Amino acid sequence: MDSHRFLFCLIGACLVAGGLGVGCNWGTRATHPLPPKIVVNLLKDNGFKKVKLFEADHGALKALGNSGIEVMVGIPNDMLAPLADSVEAAINWVNQNVSAYVTNAGVDIRYVAVGNEPFLKQYGDKFLNTTFPALQNVQAAIIKAGIAHKVQATVPLNADVYQSDTGLPSGGDFRSDIQDLMISMVKFLNNNAAPIVINIYPFLSLNMDPNFPIDFAFFEGAAHPVVDGSATYTNVFDANYDTLISTLEKNGFSNMSVIVGEVGWPTDGAPNADISSARRFNQGLINHILQGSGTPKRPNMSPDVYVFSLIDEDAKSVDPGNFERHWGMFYYDGSPKYRLNMAKNRTIVSAKGVKYFPKRWCVMAPQANPSDPNIPNSVSYACQHADCTSLGYGSSCGNLDAKSNVSYAFNMYYQTMNQSAGACTFSNLAVTTTADPSRDGCRFEIMIDTSKTPKTIANASPLGLGTSLEWVVGVVLLTVAWMSFGP
Repeated sequence: MDSHRFLFCLIGACLVAGGLGVGCNWGTRATHPLPPKIVVNLLKDNGFKKVKLFEADHGALKALGNSGIEVMVGIPNDMLAPLADSVEAAINWVNQNVSAYVTNAGVDIRYVAVGNEPFLKQYGDKFLNTTFPALQNVQAAIIKAGIAHKVQATVPLNADVYQSDTGLPSGGDFRSDIQDLMISMVKFLNNNAAPIVINIYPFLSLNMDPNFPIDFAFFEGAAHPVVDGSATYTNVFDANYDTLISTLEKNGFSNMSVIVGEVGWPTDGAPNADISSARRFNQGLINHILQGSGTPKRPNMSPDVYVFSLIDEDAKSVDPGNFERHWGMFYYDGSPKYRLNMAKNRTIVSAKGVKYFPKRWCVMAPQANPSDPNIPNSVSYACQHADCTSLGYGSSCGNLDAKSNVSYAFNMYYQTMNQSAGACTFSNLAVTTTADPSRDGCRFEIMIDTSKTPKTIANASPLGLGTSLEWVVGVVLLTVAWMSFGP
């Protein structure tokens, strides 16, 4: 096999087992997020000891107080510029979002993640001039707050900050366009005893390249090994990780501490995103960490990993793909999607104390005419305000008949609107039912009752139609047209 195929263009993810270095990402971009206290109990019930937050969510931080869970708290990219411009702004942010929780609320914050993948190629130079200064100012603020002995500042980076001209891990080096910047930033991290954080996504390698060997994307690639001198790689995770290690060695940082900030596998929204594959990957990853064997470049050092992610987020952007809303090991309500063995005789368990709306669904009315001209606009409206990504090609609800397609869209809107009065009308095309319409692996959801003020149709905030989601709506409408006029 041509080893150049494994030039690692991964676009770059929650478990703890036996005290090893496995943590979890907790994202909160959801229309009906689980209450923070329930999430923290979910983490504790499953033995999770580390968690990464993408922003300083005060509800989450408060709930994490005295929990025994180590925390990495993030700063969004849109905050980099003001933090880069003013050390006072950084001091204020650290005081409000880090030191206050460390000293007054018992939150075990270990890292501040300054930005998230700011040097991603698709961002161009948008954050090139602000990320490093923001990192320096946040580090200065941490020192001023007197918590530098406990908290370290770092920057989560996408795996595309390095590459290999040979297609092998030993050929790794930083991207030429950011070479000097990366060396300066890594030197700063190293001088402050902070780790470099990298996000690795084998799923994206498989999803982008139809010729990518499936077994190599998981942890069973003995049939398609990549030989690099005396090292043999049987999975893309180890190969990508060691490409970074080679990059660090080449630039004088052989002993640099590394954290994998995100790694995982989605369960829906793309042909390769399914429950079986996600379990296969995440179980393989956990077993790999449990073995403690490390990688060929660091054989005695098991990688420190944060799996992406804990819970599905139905309000995330779908610009990268519809799978973005389906990375969780748990559904939106904290119920496990699949059996995952974290250790001997120990599997993940559901969240406790979750409250739901009544078992009532919104479906297309039996008497509704499939050719009704109001259907296209109704479906489009529903999917602008609710998550329809499971209807896409290769997804869990991609094989529904046309009427069920419309019903799925209607129901997602109805549930997102808290089953409110008037949310299941759609020009008299819809009715409510107490009979669960779920079928053939497609879940018709009932949302969590978050006890917040119910949304109304008038003030509903659109989730936003990205390119992928617009395509989903198009598929639904084409299916409806087929049902109306026949093949």
